[in-house]
Amino acid sequence: MSPHNARWTIVVMALFFTCTVENTSIAGERIDFEPAPEFLQLPDGLTLGQCSAVDFDSQGRLYLFHRGKRPILVFDREGKFIRSWGDDLIGKAHGLRIDADDNVWVTDIGHHMVFKFNSTGKLLLALGQTDKPGLGENQFDKPTDVAFGPKGEIYVTDGYGNSRVMKFAANGKFLASWGKPGKGRGEFDLPHSICIDKQGRVLVGDRENDRVQVFTADGKLLAVWPGFAPYGMELDKDGRLFVADGRASQVLQIDSTGKVQNSWGEKGAKPGQFNLPHMLAVDSAGNLYVAEVGNLRLQKLKRKR
Repeated sequence: MSPHNARWTIVVMALFFTCTVENTSIAGERIDFEPAPEFLQLPDGLTLGQCSAVDFDSQGRLYLFHRGKRPILVFDREGKFIRSWGDDLIGKAHGLRIDADDNVWVTDIGHHMVFKFNSTGKLLLALGQTDKPGLGENQFDKPTDVAFGPKGEIYVTDGYGNSRVMKFAANGKFLASWGKPGKGRGEFDLPHSICIDKQGRVLVGDRENDRVQVFTADGKLLAVWPGFAPYGMELDKDGRLFVADGRASQVLQIDSTGKVQNSWGEKGAKPGQFNLPHMLAVDSAGNLYVAEVGNLRLQKLKRKR
């Protein structure tokens, strides 16, 4: 290798190392939040039921999933109501995620289904068999959450009844599944939440076993992070992991090795307190939004700068 090429190789390696260290440092940064005033402007005559999930699309629109009339609610950045849908389809609201194309995915534990909608509520895909729970490749038993792989793969935690993870192609074709009921490594007792981190790891919130289990994209177990009940999980744009611990009525910040870096809240109904925090989302400004089953509300936590 010539001296010139050697110098360039050293420069490129140094830049790569610097970027890697900076990204790891950002993801591991301990941050803080404070309660923010209520901001949602509900349509006339609507009262929120149990709030189970929340997420944002690329335009900053907020999608709230709740157990009541008009179960999928959409709001603009200022909290102004835009539209709703789902009365004729949803049995019981659970998980909601927005994919990279702004499609809205929800899990319905009432009818044992996973639905994909466009941003205006048009049904694009339905996975499962309505009111027919089972262990088949095209069946769920109260599916809980959805996550998306780098090639559009769909991961579903299947959930209350089957204690497994299912993987589908972007078009809905079944690819694989893993897990069974139990407390051993790789086994589940209510896989309740799921997300894919920047390393491509599949993080599964194993709720009743009080742990997160970490897998490869094909279901090989990599790590077990015990010590909290992961009802909901959310990664922000920098890779920070936030967990809604419904059992402790807290929200946690977790580092890339599973250690708790920070926590917020206690049981109660005041701002900054929680009653069964279920699932959560982060907006483009880094603020945190927590859907609460017990307090029948969506709570905003403003990030401190």
